[in-house]
Amino acid sequence: MTAEAQRLNRYLAACGLGSRRGVEVLVAEGRVAIDGVPADSPGQRVEEGSVVTLDGAPVAPDAHAYILLNKPKDVVTTVRDTHGRRTVIDLVGADLRLFPVGRLDAETTGLLLLTNDGDLAARLMHPRHGVEKTYEATVRGAVTVATSQKLASGIELDGKRTAPAKVRVLHATGRQSVVEIVLHEGRKRQVRRMCEAVGHPVISLHRSAYGGLRLGAMKAGASRPLLPAEVELLRSAAANG
Repeated sequence: MTAEAQRLNRYLAACGLGSRRGVEVLVAEGRVAIDGVPADSPGQRVEEGSVVTLDGAPVAPDAHAYILLNKPKDVVTTVRDTHGRRTVIDLVGADLRLFPVGRLDAETTGLLLLTNDGDLAARLMHPRHGVEKTYEATVRGAVTVATSQKLASGIELDGKRTAPAKVRVLHATGRQSVVEIVLHEGRKRQVRRMCEAVGHPVISLHRSAYGGLRLGAMKAGASRPLLPAEVELLRSAAANG
């Protein structure tokens, strides 16, 4: 084994085929081979100079790309959609094989990262690293200080309490409120479920920041490559834990 040898799942993630955990499915299905021999484990080592194939076609790591997208409503966070809906990849239109870092449901708008750097994506998404995600939720009714404190201390969802969060009421009237919620975890539809649990169903939801990055004045549907300093900011955010 040479010093340059690396685990197969890391190699495949660097090829833009998904996160390290995601590409393990490709190995399990027998679709990946190293020098013509089917891979037997995602932990198998890839030596320098080895030829790795997926479904018989050679694959090699792409140059890393990092894209910031302001996702509009009614666009799905997936690489492709069997129902013909617009995807975040359709909006970015990149030639490289990219995948979204985490998910925003179709109704949720805002900051979404896309990359082919499976290693960084895995660290950003893992709860152990506690990468902050900031949401602005417009909800029904006037959210009181007591309710915001309850959200911040944790809400029981599916028998498990949510981690402490930062909660701030930005605007409140008798009919609706705008609440900023900063999370360190990412359960499915978590913000919507938390707000509903305290009697304030979400009208609209927008993610304004992720790992120290902010959308600023970027228009809905617009995207741009990250600056090198922004990539380093993400790496720093994912280095905790």
